[in-house]
Amino acid sequence: MGTANVRYSDAELEEFRSLINEKIEKAQHDLELIKSAYMNDHNNGTEDTAPTFKAFDEGSEVMSKESNSQLAIRQEKFIRDLKNALIRIENKTYGVCRVTGKLINKKRLELVPHATLSIEAKNMQK
Repeated sequence: MGTANVRYSDAELEEFRSLINEKIEKAQHDLELIKSAYMNDHNNGTEDTAPTFKAFDEGSEVMSKESNSQLAIRQEKFIRDLKNALIRIENKTYGVCRVTGKLINKKRLELVPHATLSIEAKNMQK
């Protein structure tokens, strides 16, 4: 059976590699922003001049710390997934559905470059 060698061409893999590298760069930048926002939560009070706003803000501050750390965790996972995708590019297994063994649609990979499942396989999971 000739399905064993179904994969994206080296040229296509290179396109995906640069797309993923761009996404990793942006994701790491976003992660820095999330982390610095989180850090800035800790030194508030000095530059804040509106005490009424401050009192009102207390509740949402706790909320934002939680959501910031959730965001950071999600962002770190996203970066890890993207780096794993680069490894699959090295192994030339990138873009192959881990369930069906078929190629994942190129449009899907452009939107979700770390995808390891085709839409078909994803639908089977439901």
